Amino acid sequence: MLEVIGLVKKYGKANAVNDITFSLQGGEVVGLLGPNGAGKSTTMKCIVGLLRKTSGEIYIGGIDHMQVGAKKLFSYIPETPSVYDLLTVKEHMQFIAQAYKVDNWQEKSEVLFETYDLTDKKDKLGRDLSKGMRQKVSICCALLPDPQILFFDEPMIGLDPKAIRNTKRIFKELKEQGKTILVSTHLIDSVESIADRIMIMKDGNIVGNDTLENLKIQMKENDSSLEDLFLELTKDE
Repeated sequence: MLEVIGLVKKYGKANAVNDITFSLQGGEVVGLLGPNGAGKSTTMKCIVGLLRKTSGEIYIGGIDHMQVGAKKLFSYIPETPSVYDLLTVKEHMQFIAQAYKVDNWQEKSEVLFETYDLTDKKDKLGRDLSKGMRQKVSICCALLPDPQILFFDEPMIGLDPKAIRNTKRIFKELKEQGKTILVSTHLIDSVESIADRIMIMKDGNIVGNDTLENLKIQMKENDSSLEDLFLELTKDE
């Protein structure tokens, strides 16, 4: 569903992302972990086209990631949620529905509003929403078009415990439908229970990419938690 080949992103002479290659399959939830400055968000922004890659190839559903056909297949939830100040919550959904030609969008919106406790906020303007509410609106807008692949950059930050639980449930449901999810996060606990595979980045490189069980075997740390493995793989030499 996603293929990244030799991705490089340079800022001046420094490599923020250093010639990385990986792929994601349908029905797979992959956790992208790494310390600050590891290149997680840069990688994700290059994939979705918000940053221009220096070199490499990226394909979504077999289509070059910059083509319209590829962009129709995915949704992206940024780390800092961005909403339109003068649109209501409901109007955000209507805008997405018209852009993606979503049928029965009102009915789908109501289900999402109920899930994220936004039913009584649907007539509020974007400028009047708290950061947590903006995050919820951003997630609802991303889920509305029923994309094949979702890119979440720190999706749990700003969410209350109920919203976090519901988001994890939605991840599981999407996986069962064969959707692909890439989740970038600092919150190791939030991804350990939902990810089929873990990718760990350090200094623009992928230093681990496998199931949690296989990573434990590779590190000869069968009793270790994901946090222990993460700290071991990202420690300074």
